[in-house]
Parts: sequence; structure tokens; C-alpha cells
Amino acid sequence: MTARDRPQDRYKAVWLIFFILGLGTLLPWNFFMTAREYFISRLADPDMNVWNNTDEAALSPSYLPSMFDNFMTLCAMVPLLIFTCLNSFIHQRIPQQIRILGSLVAIGLVFLVTAIMVKVDMEPVPFFIFTMISIVLINSFGAILQSSLFGLAGLLPASYTAPIMSGQGLAGTFAALAMIFSIAIGAQQPESFIGYFTTACVAILLAILSYILLPRMDFFRYYSMKDKTEYHVCNAELETKRDLIKKDEPNGMEQNNSKIIPIHNLDKKPSVVSIFKKLWVMAVSVCFVFTVTIGVFPSITAKVSTVLGKENRWGLYFIPVSCFLLFNVFDWTGRSLTALFTWPGKDSFLLPVMVALRVIFIPLFMLCNVEHREHLPVVFAHDAWYIIFMIFFSISNGYLASLCMCFGPKKVLAHEAETAGAIMAFFLSLGLALGAAISFLFRILI
Repeated sequence: MTARDRPQDRYKAVWLIFFILGLGTLLPWNFFMTAREYFISRLADPDMNVWNNTDEAALSPSYLPSMFDNFMTLCAMVPLLIFTCLNSFIHQRIPQQIRILGSLVAIGLVFLVTAIMVKVDMEPVPFFIFTMISIVLINSFGAILQSSLFGLAGLLPASYTAPIMSGQGLAGTFAALAMIFSIAIGAQQPESFIGYFTTACVAILLAILSYILLPRMDFFRYYSMKDKTEYHVCNAELETKRDLIKKDEPNGMEQNNSKIIPIHNLDKKPSVVSIFKKLWVMAVSVCFVFTVTIGVFPSITAKVSTVLGKENRWGLYFIPVSCFLLFNVFDWTGRSLTALFTWPGKDSFLLPVMVALRVIFIPLFMLCNVEHREHLPVVFAHDAWYIIFMIFFSISNGYLASLCMCFGPKKVLAHEAETAGAIMAFFLSLGLALGAAISFLFRILI
């Protein structure tokens, strides 16, 4: 089959399905993270209502509300790492359909229970345990889902990893806008979060329906054929690329007045170690990107307060807008830019250098107007500094992470792409877990 005969992605349907699936992987976690005030309010003193008296809640001596962001991040990222690692080894044994559909259904059920629990009265400690268990479950299944999706996208052209990354970026934007809308209409009582969490269930249902449609697409079926591999035919007068080699070629070779090209034995499972050696730069880079990001977001960034004071109306919107909305909008922008250009290239030394330079954001945010500080001074007190840092922080996160995830599977052979995608997802999750762990240290240093 020549390039001209390959099926086309009509109406960008496959691209859109991967976008929706990417949205479904991070939407649940973003809804939990953005609703932090709801969870903190239920962990505070029962006689204290943080929705109506934010200053009193901030002064609460309770340990759980003050460290909720750190525990929430840790309970999210450690299971994400463990189950992504597990998926790297079981993805060849458990069918892809079971991994993806099963994970989506499980996440939807957990969110449905979370919505119901809004109306159930619980003491702070049992509610804290229930919330952490919910976060662990959502991110455990989310890890399997995310790793499986990246592995699946690795079978397609490089541009089909970008919609997953863009969908994940939009998930946070959607959650932040839902929170801002609830503040604007005055629906800030805990009961209003029934609709908030149910919205996530609807989004998960949409992702399930989209995945069911995916195998019906000729474009997807062509690239996901198990007996397909790539090879190159080099000729003095013409160089062409072909995608299909039939297994019944004599002696496993193809001859066409050109170089003799061995056909890969697709029955032999690729070695994880050998694949890692080919893409370790991309893997370590994406790990470091998310270590820096989760090290300060949201455990540090969500505790920055406006210089105008919380009694000002801007105080209600400051964190939802300046922290969550800005981060997710510009993170999504960065991820989407990779669909337009991919600079620097996959073999350029500039990419890991740019990734390493992001470490500067850690001290910058720690020196902003973070509440309850004991050691470090406030250097960047004005809201404008915080907003500027957040814009560059988020757009660099989205762009560099998306580049690494796109380039990783393309540094290996075609039949190794799914395993490469799973390895990249594992190192992405490793970065998230490392960031969650060191966030406690950064909070103590402040």
C-alpha cells in the first residue's frame, strides 16, 4: 500500500477522539484539585464555615486543612507512578480494550460516589480518609488509562500524541471555569458540588462513547494493525517509504533492486531496557518537567494570597483565576503549540537544557506572597509578579512536556512504539510522584 492509498483521518475524527480521551484522563483529578475549598471546608472545625468566614478558617489550628494540598498531591501522584509502572509490564498481557474501558468506568463510578457523598454528613477525619481513598482510586485507574492511551497513540503518526496532551490541558481549564462560574453565581455552599462532580461523570461517559467509536475508523485500524511494520527501500534514483510488509516474503527479506532490508520479527516482544536506552533523554526530560511543576503546583501556588486582602472581592477569585485558570489555559496553549511547530528537534541538546532551566520557578514562587511563612521573606509581593511567573511556568510546562511525549515513541522502531509510549508515561508519572514528595520540603522551607 502506497502513501497515496493510506486511509485519511476524515474530519479529524481520530484526532478528536484522542483529544476527548486525553480530556477524560485528567478531568477527574482537576475537578478534585480545583474543588480544594470544598474539601478544606469539610475538614475544618464543624462550627466554622469557610465559605462565609475565610479568615477564621485560615487561622484554624487543624492540621488536616493546612496540609490538605500536600496530602492530596501525594495520594494522587504515588499511585499514578505505581500503576503506570505496573502497566509498563502488563500492557502486553491485558487487552488494551479492558485497560482503557475498565479504567474509564471505574473513574466514573468513583466520581458518582463522590457526588453522592456531598449530602452525607461525616466527621473531618473519616471524610479525610474517604477523600484520600477516592483520590488514590481515581489516579490509580487514571495511570492505567493514561499509559495505555500514550501507548496506543505511539502506533499512530507523531501528531496524534498532541491531542492527548491538549485534551489533558483543557481538562484543567474546564474544571477551573466551572469553579469560577459557581463563585460568580454565588453557588458556594457544599451542596452545589453535587452538580460540579456530576459534570465530571458526564465527561467520562463522553470519553467512553468516543473510545467505543475508535475501532470503527479506517485510519485507526490501518495504523493499529499488528502485522504492520515500517521499512525503507533505497534506490539510486528514487527513495520511497512503505508501511506494510507481508510476513510471507522469502527468507524474511524484501528485494527490489535496492538494499536488502530485514523484516522485524513481530512475534518477539521488544525489550523494555533496549527501548529505554534509545529514548532515555526524552524520558528523563519529561520526568524533570513534572517534578518541578508538581513540586510547587498546587501545594505552594494555591497558598499565595492577593495583596488586596481576602475581604476584597478579588480575593474570592484570586486563586481560581490566577492559579488554576491561568495555569491550565497557558499549559493547554503550550501543549497545543506542538501541533504548529516542534522546536527544538528530538535530537537537539537544547531541549534538555530548556527543561533544566525550569528549576528557577521553584524559588520564584516560594518568594511570592505565600501564607503562613516562617523562614523566607516575601520578595515578589505584588499580584502581577505571581501572574507573570504563572504564565511562563505553565506555558513551558505544556510545551516541553508535550514535545518530550511526542518525540519519545518516534526514537524507536515502529513495532516498539507502544512499549515506548508506556515507558514515557511511566517517567511522566515518576516526575509527578517526585514532585509530590518534595512539595512537603518546599512547604517547610517557606
